[in-house]
Amino acid sequence: MKRRMLTVSLAVGMLMNVARADGPRPNRASVKKCGPDAVQAGTVCLDTYEASVWRVPDPITTNALLVTKIQQGKATHADLIAGGATQLGRADDDYAPCLDNGQNCANDVYAVSLPGVLPSENITWFQAQEACANAGKRLPTNAEWQVGANGSPDPGPDNGTTDCNSGTTGSVSPTGSRSSCVSARGAFDMVGNIGEWVADWVPASANCPNWGSFSDDAMCLSGASTTLNFPAALVRGGGFDIASGSLAGPLSVVEAPPSASGLVGFRCAR
Repeated sequence: MKRRMLTVSLAVGMLMNVARADGPRPNRASVKKCGPDAVQAGTVCLDTYEASVWRVPDPITTNALLVTKIQQGKATHADLIAGGATQLGRADDDYAPCLDNGQNCANDVYAVSLPGVLPSENITWFQAQEACANAGKRLPTNAEWQVGANGSPDPGPDNGTTDCNSGTTGSVSPTGSRSSCVSARGAFDMVGNIGEWVADWVPASANCPNWGSFSDDAMCLSGASTTLNFPAALVRGGGFDIASGSLAGPLSVVEAPPSASGLVGFRCAR
């Protein structure tokens, strides 16, 4: 009898050990499978290219399939043209009726990550946020953007063809056309071309002390201004006009009123 009870006890103990081994484990961050328009940046899918913003007519009815393709990261330039979509934000601020404050933008403007097109600019933070949201994405956080940018070359002289577009004169380059301006994770133009909004806001800064001996990239985050009466959103990567030349780079971070447009664009994440 005692031998039988000992056998049962051993069996129960073994079962309990198996249960513990197969039981809950510490949570691990899930890694998403990225679409064809994005690269893996940690646990985030970050758009490969700076966004072009498109107005899609009849997005709920006639062009519902096109919108689905956009949200899956599978829409091509040919798909957009065939659907009658129009790119915005090239010559000027032509996003209306999508307003600067993000109102009236739902089911209207869509951010798309495409190679070989001029990225959209002249856009406010709020409009960029809405364009990402309509595409089933969002603006990346500052930290997520940094992961995607790491490995991008720090600008030297801009040869006008393969280097990052960081020259103090010039114009915006088509996305991905600067073949050497690519990060370790495969994202293009994260240095130069146009500055990029990220999700984070900070108080308006008092001055721009740069990074000192740490880096020659621009750094405008030093002390909260006591005179400027606006919050500021972060702009990363520099550009050919904003934080240009050696001030551009993977560590370039400046701030601007979220209502500003100018030579600032964005890319999305999910």
